[in-house]
Amino acid sequence: MSAAGYRRAYVTLVGVAAVMGVLAFVVSQRYDRPLLDPEGAFLGPSWLRLPLLLLITATLDVVPRMLWYSRLRPAVMLPVVRDRLRTHWTRRRVTLVVLGIVCFYVTYVSYRNLKSALPFVRSFDNPDDMFDRELNTVDKMLFFGGRPGPVLHDVLGTNVVAHVLSWIYLLFVPLVPLAVMAWIVWSRRISYGYWFATSQCLAWSIGTASYYALPTLGPAFHYAPGYTDLAHTPTTDLIRSLDRSRDLLLYGGYDGSGVEGIVNSVAGFASLHCGITLLWALMVQFTLRSTALKRIFWVNFGLTVVATIYFGWHYLADDVAGIMIAFVSFYLGGLATGQRFDRRHKNRPEPDVENDTDVVRQVDTPLAL
Repeated sequence: MSAAGYRRAYVTLVGVAAVMGVLAFVVSQRYDRPLLDPEGAFLGPSWLRLPLLLLITATLDVVPRMLWYSRLRPAVMLPVVRDRLRTHWTRRRVTLVVLGIVCFYVTYVSYRNLKSALPFVRSFDNPDDMFDRELNTVDKMLFFGGRPGPVLHDVLGTNVVAHVLSWIYLLFVPLVPLAVMAWIVWSRRISYGYWFATSQCLAWSIGTASYYALPTLGPAFHYAPGYTDLAHTPTTDLIRSLDRSRDLLLYGGYDGSGVEGIVNSVAGFASLHCGITLLWALMVQFTLRSTALKRIFWVNFGLTVVATIYFGWHYLADDVAGIMIAFVSFYLGGLATGQRFDRRHKNRPEPDVENDTDVVRQVDTPLAL
């Protein structure tokens, strides 16, 4: 990766985060909505959480490696740490980790705030301004008068499968930050880390735009009776919680209390669960060597698509749009970070060295992506 390539990667990653941050600020000022840190209530303030994330990433990389290669011999531990810091934690790697965490954090928090403001910007409570009826009509046309969710209930059942798909769906939440950390810390090439972080930021940004372009609630919220026969799962509780939070945000507490700190997390088009899980699968396919991991992430994507329809989170059009967002973000992120694709759509890698430079020794680590 050339110096010009690094500059292009910096500009793209920082630029996407900056645009999202500015949009979130403008919307908050225009519609008198406070900028919120959705995870701040239980993870602490951002000024503490971000440095803590940086410390955790370095610790997870250095400490297990030190213990493994030293065989718990104190005299060997320090040389192992020094070698890792010299060969892996170079200036370029540290820059990637800092930029990746900060830019993704800004993008994601801006996404959450812009999503929360959607009912106020697009008058979400006006039926003529939403498109649930139209997307539901498309679903019924494709399923010959039925709806995809209830059809899946009849085919797959409403008990055991509901529990399995629920955990698949909810696994998405912790994987979002963990996947970003994994690629920016352990990618065997710096360019792969920038590719992943940039593609992620692009996907969340394009997804935010899709919410505003075609506002919907989703079948489970707009056509709830079709999803009441499912077994009670953690997803059931999540749907109820999101529905109540939206009502509180729009109408206030039933006892007249304030709604400070409440965010709206209901928006159907497009499905970023489908988009992000497909983006993970694509990145694993093109940047990792492990066949097992490739299969795991592709299966996770497939099951996530089924779960979005099964629980009524999304219409079919939502999933298709999310898939298109993944492909666009994957390709644009690749272009921005200097990836090269041949006619078979496979990335043609640069020399297989950890930091994209021949002067740095490749470290044989089981954690390298």
